Amino acid sequence: MTPTTTFEEFGARLREFIQRAAPEPFSGRRIAPAILDEQFNELALALFALQFAHVAPYRQFCQARGLAPGQVRAWADIPAVPTAAFKEFELTSLPPAERTAVFHSSGTTGQRPSRHFHNAESLALYEASLVPWFRRHLLRHFPTLRCPGPACFVILTPPPTLTPHSSLVHMFETLRRRFGGRESAYVGTLNEGAWSVDVDAAREALSASRLRDQPVVVLGTAFAFVHLLDALAAEECRIWLPRGSRALETGGYKGRARTVPKAHLHALIADRLTIDEPYIVTEYGMSELSSQAYDYVAGSGDVQGAERTAQSSNHLFRFPPWARAQVCSPESGREVAEGETGLLRVFDLANLRSVLAIQTEDLAVRRGKGFELLGRAPNAEPRGCSLRATP
Repeated sequence: MTPTTTFEEFGARLREFIQRAAPEPFSGRRIAPAILDEQFNELALALFALQFAHVAPYRQFCQARGLAPGQVRAWADIPAVPTAAFKEFELTSLPPAERTAVFHSSGTTGQRPSRHFHNAESLALYEASLVPWFRRHLLRHFPTLRCPGPACFVILTPPPTLTPHSSLVHMFETLRRRFGGRESAYVGTLNEGAWSVDVDAAREALSASRLRDQPVVVLGTAFAFVHLLDALAAEECRIWLPRGSRALETGGYKGRARTVPKAHLHALIADRLTIDEPYIVTEYGMSELSSQAYDYVAGSGDVQGAERTAQSSNHLFRFPPWARAQVCSPESGREVAEGETGLLRVFDLANLRSVLAIQTEDLAVRRGKGFELLGRAPNAEPRGCSLRATP
Protein backbone atom coordinates (compact mmCIF):
# COMPACT_ATOMS: atom_id res chain seq x y z
CA MET A 1 0.00 0.00 0.00
CA THR A 2 1.30 3.48 -0.89
CA PRO A 3 2.37 5.34 2.28
CA THR A 4 0.02 8.07 3.46
CA THR A 5 1.98 11.32 3.37
CA THR A 6 -0.61 14.00 4.21
CA PHE A 7 -3.45 14.42 6.66
CA GLU A 8 -5.79 15.02 3.72
CA GLU A 9 -4.89 11.62 2.25
CA PHE A 10 -5.40 9.95 5.60
CA GLY A 11 -8.78 11.65 6.06
CA ALA A 12 -9.95 10.28 2.71
CA ARG A 13 -8.78 6.77 3.65
CA LEU A 14 -10.54 6.96 7.01
CA ARG A 15 -13.80 8.12 5.47
CA GLU A 16 -13.73 5.09 3.18
CA PHE A 17 -13.04 2.84 6.17
CA ILE A 18 -15.93 4.35 8.14
CA GLN A 19 -18.30 3.79 5.22
CA ARG A 20 -17.25 0.14 4.96
CA ALA A 21 -17.21 -0.52 8.70
CA ALA A 22 -20.53 1.20 9.51
CA PRO A 23 -23.04 0.17 6.83
CA GLU A 24 -26.49 1.66 6.63
CA PRO A 25 -28.97 0.04 9.03
CA PHE A 26 -30.49 -3.24 7.82
CA SER A 27 -28.26 -3.36 4.72
CA GLY A 28 -26.80 -6.72 5.76
CA ARG A 29 -23.30 -5.69 4.69
CA ARG A 30 -20.57 -6.73 7.09
CA ILE A 31 -16.78 -6.86 6.98
CA ALA A 32 -15.02 -9.85 8.50
CA PRO A 33 -13.49 -8.96 11.91
CA ALA A 34 -10.03 -10.07 10.81
CA ILE A 35 -10.12 -7.68 7.84
CA LEU A 36 -11.33 -4.84 10.08
CA ASP A 37 -8.48 -5.51 12.49
CA GLU A 38 -5.91 -5.50 9.71
CA GLN A 39 -7.22 -2.29 8.16
CA PHE A 40 -7.47 -0.59 11.55
CA ASN A 41 -3.85 -1.46 12.27
CA GLU A 42 -2.68 -0.09 8.91
CA LEU A 43 -4.56 3.16 9.45
CA ALA A 44 -3.38 3.55 13.05
CA LEU A 45 0.27 3.12 12.08
CA ALA A 46 -0.13 5.58 9.19
CA LEU A 47 -1.72 8.20 11.46
CA PHE A 48 0.91 7.62 14.15
CA ALA A 49 3.64 8.35 11.60
CA LEU A 50 1.93 11.59 10.55
CA GLN A 51 1.38 12.75 14.12
CA PHE A 52 4.92 11.83 15.16
CA ALA A 53 6.22 13.99 12.31
CA HIS A 54 3.91 16.98 12.79
CA VAL A 55 3.00 17.20 16.49
CA ALA A 56 6.22 18.27 18.20
CA PRO A 57 5.24 17.66 21.85
CA TYR A 58 4.02 14.18 20.94
CA ARG A 59 7.23 13.40 19.07
CA GLN A 60 9.23 14.39 22.14
CA PHE A 61 6.95 12.22 24.30
CA CYS A 62 7.59 9.21 22.07
CA GLN A 63 11.33 9.81 21.77
CA ALA A 64 11.64 9.97 25.54
CA ARG A 65 10.28 6.43 25.54
CA GLY A 66 12.59 5.31 22.76
CA LEU A 67 9.78 4.82 20.26
CA ALA A 68 9.33 5.98 16.67
CA PRO A 69 7.07 4.89 13.80
CA GLY A 70 9.56 2.40 12.39
CA GLN A 71 9.71 0.58 15.72
CA VAL A 72 5.95 0.22 16.27
CA ARG A 73 4.23 -2.62 14.41
CA ALA A 74 0.88 -2.85 16.18
CA TRP A 75 -1.70 -0.21 17.07
CA ALA A 76 -1.70 -1.27 20.73
CA ASP A 77 1.97 -0.30 21.00
CA ILE A 78 1.45 3.31 19.90
CA PRO A 79 2.37 5.55 22.86
CA ALA A 80 -0.73 6.94 24.58
CA VAL A 81 -0.69 10.51 25.87
CA PRO A 82 -2.31 11.23 29.24
CA THR A 83 -5.35 13.48 28.98
CA ALA A 84 -3.60 15.92 31.34
CA ALA A 85 -1.10 16.65 28.56
CA PHE A 86 -3.84 18.48 26.65
CA LYS A 87 -3.76 21.08 29.42
CA GLU A 88 -0.01 21.62 29.30
CA PHE A 89 0.82 21.34 25.60
CA GLU A 90 -0.67 22.23 22.25
CA LEU A 91 -1.07 18.69 20.97
CA THR A 92 -1.93 19.63 17.42
CA SER A 93 -0.44 19.61 13.95
CA LEU A 94 -2.41 22.74 13.09
CA PRO A 95 -0.58 26.08 13.00
CA PRO A 96 -2.41 28.82 14.94
CA ALA A 97 -3.82 30.45 11.81
CA GLU A 98 -5.60 27.22 10.80
CA ARG A 99 -7.28 26.53 14.15
CA THR A 100 -10.91 27.38 13.53
CA ALA A 101 -12.32 25.69 16.65
CA VAL A 102 -11.11 24.51 20.04
CA PHE A 103 -12.91 22.23 22.48
CA HIS A 104 -12.24 22.68 26.18
CA SER A 105 -12.78 20.40 29.11
CA SER A 106 -13.63 22.44 32.16
CA GLY A 107 -11.71 21.61 35.31
CA THR A 108 -12.13 23.22 38.67
CA THR A 109 -12.06 27.00 38.89
CA GLY A 110 -8.67 28.47 38.09
CA GLN A 111 -7.34 25.37 36.34
CA ARG A 112 -6.26 25.39 32.74
CA PRO A 113 -8.68 23.36 30.58
CA SER A 114 -7.72 20.71 28.08
CA ARG A 115 -7.61 22.11 24.57
CA HIS A 116 -8.40 20.09 21.46
CA PHE A 117 -7.85 22.17 18.32
CA HIS A 118 -9.71 21.61 15.06
CA ASN A 119 -9.99 22.99 11.57
CA ALA A 120 -12.83 22.49 9.09
CA GLU A 121 -11.32 19.22 7.84
CA SER A 122 -10.91 17.64 11.27
CA LEU A 123 -14.37 18.78 12.38
CA ALA A 124 -15.88 17.21 9.28
CA LEU A 125 -14.12 13.96 10.15
CA TYR A 126 -15.37 14.25 13.74
CA GLU A 127 -18.90 14.47 12.38
CA ALA A 128 -18.32 11.59 9.94
CA SER A 129 -17.35 9.49 12.95
CA LEU A 130 -20.21 10.69 15.15
CA VAL A 131 -23.22 10.26 12.87
CA PRO A 132 -23.23 6.53 11.96
CA TRP A 133 -22.44 5.28 15.47
CA PHE A 134 -25.12 7.52 17.03
CA ARG A 135 -27.66 6.48 14.42
CA ARG A 136 -26.88 2.82 15.06
CA HIS A 137 -27.44 3.15 18.82
CA LEU A 138 -30.17 5.80 19.17
CA LEU A 139 -32.13 5.80 15.92
CA ARG A 140 -31.89 2.21 14.76
CA HIS A 141 -35.64 1.60 15.03
CA PHE A 142 -36.75 5.20 14.51
CA PRO A 143 -37.64 4.93 10.78
CA THR A 144 -40.17 2.21 11.60
CA LEU A 145 -42.13 4.37 14.03
CA ARG A 146 -45.50 5.79 13.06
CA CYS A 147 -43.85 9.22 12.73
CA PRO A 148 -41.16 8.62 10.07
CA GLY A 149 -40.09 12.25 9.61
CA PRO A 150 -37.18 14.07 11.27
CA ALA A 151 -36.76 13.44 14.98
CA CYS A 152 -37.64 16.01 17.61
CA PHE A 153 -34.57 16.61 19.78
CA VAL A 154 -34.98 18.18 23.21
CA ILE A 155 -31.49 19.06 24.39
CA LEU A 156 -30.88 19.76 28.09
CA THR A 157 -27.82 21.97 27.50
CA PRO A 158 -27.29 25.60 26.54
CA PRO A 159 -27.17 26.22 22.78
CA PRO A 160 -23.85 26.33 20.89
CA THR A 161 -23.93 30.14 20.72
CA LEU A 162 -23.41 30.17 24.50
CA THR A 163 -20.99 27.23 24.62
CA PRO A 164 -18.67 27.49 21.60
CA HIS A 165 -15.90 25.43 23.23
CA SER A 166 -18.03 22.48 24.36
CA SER A 167 -17.43 19.30 22.38
CA LEU A 168 -20.62 17.85 23.88
CA VAL A 169 -22.78 20.72 22.63
CA HIS A 170 -21.07 20.56 19.24
CA MET A 171 -21.97 16.86 19.18
CA PHE A 172 -25.61 17.58 20.02
CA GLU A 173 -25.79 20.39 17.46
CA THR A 174 -24.36 18.13 14.75
CA LEU A 175 -27.02 15.54 15.55
CA ARG A 176 -29.78 18.16 15.64
CA ARG A 177 -28.76 19.46 12.21
CA ARG A 178 -28.45 15.97 10.76
CA PHE A 179 -31.52 14.28 12.22
CA GLY A 180 -33.66 16.88 14.01
CA GLY A 181 -36.84 18.53 12.88
CA ARG A 182 -37.78 22.18 13.25
CA GLU A 183 -39.48 21.45 16.60
CA SER A 184 -36.12 20.52 18.17
CA ALA A 185 -35.03 22.82 20.99
CA TYR A 186 -32.27 23.58 23.46
CA VAL A 187 -33.71 24.01 26.95
CA GLY A 188 -30.51 24.61 28.90
CA THR A 189 -29.25 27.91 30.22
CA LEU A 190 -25.92 29.35 31.34
CA ASN A 191 -25.72 31.09 34.70
CA GLU A 192 -22.33 32.44 35.81
CA GLY A 193 -20.58 29.74 33.81
CA ALA A 194 -22.72 26.88 35.15
CA TRP A 195 -25.19 24.90 33.07
CA SER A 196 -28.76 24.47 34.24
CA VAL A 197 -32.08 23.39 32.75
CA ASP A 198 -34.91 25.81 32.06
CA VAL A 199 -37.57 23.49 33.47
CA ASP A 200 -40.49 25.48 32.02
CA ALA A 201 -38.97 25.39 28.54
CA ALA A 202 -38.22 21.68 28.88
CA ARG A 203 -41.74 20.90 30.03
CA GLU A 204 -43.20 22.91 27.15
CA ALA A 205 -41.03 21.24 24.51
CA LEU A 206 -41.67 17.75 25.84
CA SER A 207 -45.41 18.28 26.24
CA ALA A 208 -45.65 19.65 22.70
CA SER A 209 -44.21 16.41 21.33
CA ARG A 210 -47.05 14.52 23.00
CA LEU A 211 -49.64 16.81 21.44
CA ARG A 212 -48.07 16.10 18.04
CA ASP A 213 -47.79 12.39 18.93
CA GLN A 214 -44.17 12.68 17.78
CA PRO A 215 -41.52 10.56 19.54
CA VAL A 216 -38.79 12.69 21.05
CA VAL A 217 -35.06 12.18 21.63
CA VAL A 218 -33.93 13.77 24.91
CA LEU A 219 -30.19 14.49 25.13
CA GLY A 220 -28.33 15.71 28.18
CA THR A 221 -25.81 15.20 30.94
CA ALA A 222 -26.73 12.90 33.79
CA PHE A 223 -26.95 15.82 36.18
CA ALA A 224 -29.15 17.80 33.78
CA PHE A 225 -31.59 14.90 33.83
CA VAL A 226 -31.47 14.90 37.65
CA HIS A 227 -32.20 18.65 37.68
CA LEU A 228 -35.22 18.20 35.38
CA LEU A 229 -36.53 15.09 37.12
CA ASP A 230 -36.23 16.65 40.58
CA ALA A 231 -38.26 19.63 39.40
CA LEU A 232 -40.94 17.41 37.87
CA ALA A 233 -41.10 15.31 41.04
CA ALA A 234 -41.47 18.42 43.20
CA GLU A 235 -44.46 19.42 41.05
CA GLU A 236 -45.79 15.86 41.04
CA CYS A 237 -45.62 16.11 37.26
CA ARG A 238 -45.27 13.25 34.81
CA ILE A 239 -44.90 13.86 31.07
CA TRP A 240 -46.36 11.09 28.96
CA LEU A 241 -44.03 11.06 25.97
CA PRO A 242 -45.12 9.23 22.81
CA ARG A 243 -44.15 5.58 22.50
CA GLY A 244 -40.72 5.15 20.93
CA SER A 245 -39.24 8.23 22.60
CA ARG A 246 -35.69 7.76 23.82
CA ALA A 247 -33.02 9.39 25.95
CA LEU A 248 -29.25 9.72 25.84
CA GLU A 249 -27.43 10.65 29.03
CA THR A 250 -23.74 11.26 29.46
CA GLY A 251 -21.30 12.54 32.04
CA GLY A 252 -21.08 11.86 35.75
CA TYR A 253 -21.29 13.64 39.08
CA LYS A 254 -17.68 14.37 40.01
CA GLY A 255 -17.62 17.66 41.91
CA ARG A 256 -21.34 17.50 42.71
CA ALA A 257 -22.82 17.19 46.17
CA ARG A 258 -25.43 14.69 44.99
CA THR A 259 -25.03 11.56 42.91
CA VAL A 260 -27.69 9.23 41.53
CA PRO A 261 -26.79 5.62 40.63
CA LYS A 262 -27.29 4.99 36.94
CA ALA A 263 -29.95 2.32 37.40
CA HIS A 264 -31.92 4.66 39.63
CA LEU A 265 -31.52 7.55 37.20
CA HIS A 266 -32.83 5.43 34.34
CA ALA A 267 -35.77 4.34 36.51
CA LEU A 268 -36.55 7.99 37.23
CA ILE A 269 -36.40 8.85 33.52
CA ALA A 270 -38.74 5.97 32.80
CA ASP A 271 -41.11 7.12 35.54
CA ARG A 272 -41.23 10.89 34.98
CA LEU A 273 -40.77 10.98 31.19
CA THR A 274 -42.37 7.59 30.47
CA ILE A 275 -39.44 6.55 28.28
CA ASP A 276 -39.15 2.77 28.39
CA GLU A 277 -35.82 1.73 29.89
CA PRO A 278 -34.76 -0.20 26.74
CA TYR A 279 -34.77 3.22 25.05
CA ILE A 280 -32.36 4.88 27.50
CA VAL A 281 -28.74 4.91 26.33
CA THR A 282 -25.54 6.13 27.98
CA GLU A 283 -22.75 7.76 25.97
CA TYR A 284 -19.06 7.95 26.88
CA GLY A 285 -16.90 10.65 25.33
CA MET A 286 -14.54 13.48 26.14
CA SER A 287 -13.19 16.65 24.57
CA GLU A 288 -9.87 14.92 23.81
CA LEU A 289 -11.59 12.32 21.61
CA SER A 290 -13.48 12.52 18.32
CA SER A 291 -15.40 9.23 18.62
CA GLN A 292 -17.93 8.12 21.22
CA ALA A 293 -18.83 4.86 22.94
CA TYR A 294 -22.39 3.76 23.71
CA ASP A 295 -23.62 1.07 26.07
CA TYR A 296 -26.88 0.07 24.41
CA VAL A 297 -28.84 -0.06 21.18
CA ALA A 298 -32.09 1.77 21.91
CA GLY A 299 -35.06 -0.52 21.64
CA SER A 300 -32.99 -3.66 21.16
CA GLY A 301 -34.07 -5.14 24.49
CA ASP A 302 -30.58 -6.54 25.00
CA VAL A 303 -27.38 -4.84 26.08
CA GLN A 304 -24.88 -5.13 23.21
CA GLY A 305 -26.24 -8.51 22.17
CA ALA A 306 -24.34 -11.38 23.74
CA GLU A 307 -21.87 -9.01 25.37
CA ARG A 308 -23.96 -8.64 28.50
CA THR A 309 -22.38 -10.89 31.09
CA ALA A 310 -23.67 -12.75 34.09
CA GLN A 311 -20.93 -11.13 36.17
CA SER A 312 -22.33 -7.62 35.85
CA SER A 313 -25.70 -5.96 35.54
CA ASN A 314 -24.05 -2.81 34.15
CA HIS A 315 -24.20 -1.89 30.49
CA LEU A 316 -21.08 -2.43 28.41
CA PHE A 317 -19.60 0.31 26.27
CA ARG A 318 -18.23 -0.08 22.77
CA PHE A 319 -16.47 2.34 20.47
CA PRO A 320 -17.02 2.17 16.71
CA PRO A 321 -14.69 0.04 14.54
CA TRP A 322 -12.47 3.08 13.84
CA ALA A 323 -11.63 3.42 17.55
CA ARG A 324 -10.34 0.79 19.97
CA ALA A 325 -10.31 0.69 23.76
CA GLN A 326 -8.04 -1.15 26.16
CA VAL A 327 -8.22 -1.45 29.93
CA CYS A 328 -4.65 -1.16 31.15
CA SER A 329 -2.85 -1.68 34.44
CA PRO A 330 -1.63 1.64 35.90
CA GLU A 331 1.44 -0.20 37.22
CA SER A 332 2.61 -2.08 34.12
CA GLY A 333 0.81 -0.19 31.36
CA ARG A 334 -0.25 -3.53 29.86
CA GLU A 335 -3.79 -4.62 29.11
CA VAL A 336 -5.43 -6.35 32.06
CA ALA A 337 -7.03 -9.78 31.93
CA GLU A 338 -10.74 -10.32 31.30
CA GLY A 339 -12.80 -9.12 34.26
CA GLU A 340 -9.97 -7.08 35.80
CA THR A 341 -10.01 -3.34 36.51
CA GLY A 342 -7.64 -0.76 35.08
CA LEU A 343 -7.45 2.61 33.36
CA LEU A 344 -9.18 3.09 30.02
CA ARG A 345 -6.94 3.77 27.02
CA VAL A 346 -8.48 4.79 23.69
CA PHE A 347 -7.06 4.70 20.15
CA ASP A 348 -9.22 6.99 18.01
CA LEU A 349 -8.52 7.25 14.27
CA ALA A 350 -10.86 10.25 14.03
CA ASN A 351 -8.41 12.31 16.14
CA LEU A 352 -6.90 13.51 12.90
CA ARG A 353 -4.94 16.62 13.81
CA SER A 354 -4.11 15.87 17.46
CA VAL A 355 -3.05 12.49 18.91
CA LEU A 356 -4.81 9.20 18.25
CA ALA A 357 -3.71 7.35 21.43
CA ILE A 358 -5.21 8.74 24.65
CA GLN A 359 -4.64 7.49 28.19
CA THR A 360 -7.66 8.47 30.28
CA GLU A 361 -8.08 8.71 34.04
CA ASP A 362 -11.27 6.63 33.94
CA LEU A 363 -11.50 3.27 35.68
CA ALA A 364 -13.03 0.43 33.69
CA VAL A 365 -13.41 -3.33 33.75
CA ARG A 366 -12.45 -5.36 30.70
CA ARG A 367 -15.54 -7.22 29.47
CA GLY A 368 -15.16 -9.12 26.20
CA LYS A 369 -15.07 -6.68 23.31
CA GLY A 370 -16.46 -3.87 25.47
CA PHE A 371 -15.83 -2.33 28.84
CA GLU A 372 -17.74 -1.55 31.98
CA LEU A 373 -17.19 2.00 33.16
CA LEU A 374 -16.63 2.50 36.89
CA GLY A 375 -15.92 6.23 37.05
CA ARG A 376 -12.94 8.46 37.64
CA ALA A 377 -9.80 7.11 39.24
CA PRO A 378 -9.07 8.34 42.79
CA ASN A 379 -7.38 11.76 42.81
CA ALA A 380 -8.27 12.34 39.15
CA GLU A 381 -9.52 15.81 38.24
CA PRO A 382 -13.28 16.18 37.75
CA ARG A 383 -14.41 15.89 34.15
CA GLY A 384 -16.01 18.93 32.61
CA CYS A 385 -19.60 17.98 31.78
CA SER A 386 -20.50 17.23 35.38
CA LEU A 387 -18.81 20.37 36.71
CA ARG A 388 -20.77 22.55 34.30
CA ALA A 389 -24.08 21.45 35.79
CA THR A 390 -25.43 23.39 38.70
CA PRO A 391 -25.70 21.62 42.07
